Amino acid sequence: MSTSLFLYCRPGFEGECAAEIQQRAQYQGSDGYCRAKPDSGYVVFVPHDVTQLRRLTLSVRLTDLVFARQWFELIELCKDLAVDDRVAGLMQAIATAQVTIAELLIDTPDTNEAKELQPLCRALQRPLSTALERAGMLDAAGWRLHVCFIATHVAYVGISPLAASSPWAMGIRRLKFPAGAPSRSTLKLEEALLTLLSDDERQRLLRSNQTAVDLGAAPGGWTWQLVRRGLHVTAVDNGALAPALLASGQVEHLRADGFHYRPASPVDWMVCDMVEQPARIAELVVRWITQRWCRHTVFNLKLPMKKRYAEVQQCRQQIEDGLRDTDYRLRCKQLYHDREEVTCYLGLRE
Repeated sequence: MSTSLFLYCRPGFEGECAAEIQQRAQYQGSDGYCRAKPDSGYVVFVPHDVTQLRRLTLSVRLTDLVFARQWFELIELCKDLAVDDRVAGLMQAIATAQVTIAELLIDTPDTNEAKELQPLCRALQRPLSTALERAGMLDAAGWRLHVCFIATHVAYVGISPLAASSPWAMGIRRLKFPAGAPSRSTLKLEEALLTLLSDDERQRLLRSNQTAVDLGAAPGGWTWQLVRRGLHVTAVDNGALAPALLASGQVEHLRADGFHYRPASPVDWMVCDMVEQPARIAELVVRWITQRWCRHTVFNLKLPMKKRYAEVQQCRQQIEDGLRDTDYRLRCKQLYHDREEVTCYLGLRE
């Protein structure tokens, strides 16, 4: 029987991840506490009533959590795996779940120390899959099995519904830096569009020949991502843009302050990666949506050193208050390519 919830997060954000899951659990009537170590890259939430755990994982969506990258219901912490036969010890723990398995993820937290265990994770993938097959535990309609190693002989073992968890190891969607992009920030916007929008939404809401504004565009990483998708972009920044972007014929560069710029006519998208106080960015995106200068926006909130979860909550409340009479969607996630920040999507409902 599952007794707790294991959540992966960015190292250094264990406190925010813990505060968020505790608050969401309380909303669902499932009080509990968290075990977390600084910079470990994971949190364990322990409900006071373990019978409420399944209800929690089915009622709270992973996509609604800002700081959790991945989660699973914890079955057992295997502390003394035999280094010459780890599969046997893992299979004993897995059998106690009494479920069938559709997918297997063997990974580690996202720390430099844990990454040294990734060759071990890859080496165990086939032997453990074979053991599951021989035990008759594989079923396409089954659960996702998680094995998270924190040492060569120590692993957390758990399960999650396929639709309620991430299909990627550590909950990280790996993206390749595209040739020709002017900065690595382009990966942040690409991940945001892949994470914050569904496949259907990307197809409907993000189309070739649409118009966009990029506030704080230089050197052009976010603009490049929009151009790649066929959009025509007004790049607003006093700094220089990569020459190749201007040569594309899809970019107009305006040397102006992103906070003072006003579009001559409404655009489909506004994106913003300016380094500024989160509350000021929240005010900016509310103005763009309420004035109908754009219909959709992706933006970053650069977080302070302390009270980061509280800052996110305050900004969300600020946006909700500003759009009280507007039908909109707001989604927020700390992406893999984010650092001391979170990325948000805000858009009018179609």
